[in-house]
Amino acid sequence: MDEITIRLAQDPEADALLGRSPLAALTGMLLDQQVPMEWAFSGPLTIARRLGADDLDAHAIAAYDPEAFAALLSRKPAVHRYPGSMAKRIQQLCAYLVEHYEGDAEAVWADAGTGAELLKRLKALPGFGEQKAKIFLALLGKRYGVRPTGWREAAGDYGLANVHRSAADITGPESLAKVRAYKQAAKAAAKTAGGA
Repeated sequence: MDEITIRLAQDPEADALLGRSPLAALTGMLLDQQVPMEWAFSGPLTIARRLGADDLDAHAIAAYDPEAFAALLSRKPAVHRYPGSMAKRIQQLCAYLVEHYEGDAEAVWADAGTGAELLKRLKALPGFGEQKAKIFLALLGKRYGVRPTGWREAAGDYGLANVHRSAADITGPESLAKVRAYKQAAKAAAKTAGGA
């Protein structure tokens, strides 16, 4: 993957890692739940540094002692609000990549012929449900230039152009604020609908 300018972590070093490392991008997406987006997408750099590396390695993480890996993520500042469960998920993701893609995260999308095929591959990843898979598919298309035929359709509403719905639409602080506002409005609407 060529180095791409990403602004998800809003931190130059963390974003640079996301731009050059497919595994870091996947890991950031995995961490993107129940914490602010910048915290989630800064996680891969924090993990790499604590492992004494400049990138994440699926083989090394999959083989790491689970208790030691959980402790690594729990160290202050913690990589996530739930570092223990996230450590387990990251190791499951890496083990899956080792088993199915020889540890190469980019292989998940490198030869996907269609958006539907890529969505299916992403949904097969541990920790990636329908919505997370669609957001990551949109992120690949919009920010990483991975655009198999029908990728926008496969990504659903997240694939739409000129919207601010998810991580896929963030290009800087201004778009991050718009995505936050969209999510808050969607949450409020869901709450209202649920109460009706």
